[in-house]
Amino acid sequence: MHIQHKEGHNHGAFFVEDEGDIVAEIVYAKGNENTIIIEHTEVDEDLQGHNIGYELVHKVVDYARLHGLKVSPVCPFAKAVFDKRADFKDVLI
Repeated sequence: MHIQHKEGHNHGAFFVEDEGDIVAEIVYAKGNENTIIIEHTEVDEDLQGHNIGYELVHKVVDYARLHGLKVSPVCPFAKAVFDKRADFKDVLI
């Protein structure tokens, strides 16, 4: 499954497309120059249970590490992933 990234001035998303439709995505806002806020994660019902939500959170963590950012997981799903993964704590606010 190919995860893509799009970014605007104040928001961005990592997402998966299937035949032109977004079937999974994690949306973030830029809090300031050093912070991104995970606002929402959504995975189509047909894809749930395949760790796609986790993979989206992992992409945000990789992105944050690459760009020296900190992450605030406001989204309950993303927060639950962060709570379970000690190795993600380095980017957590």
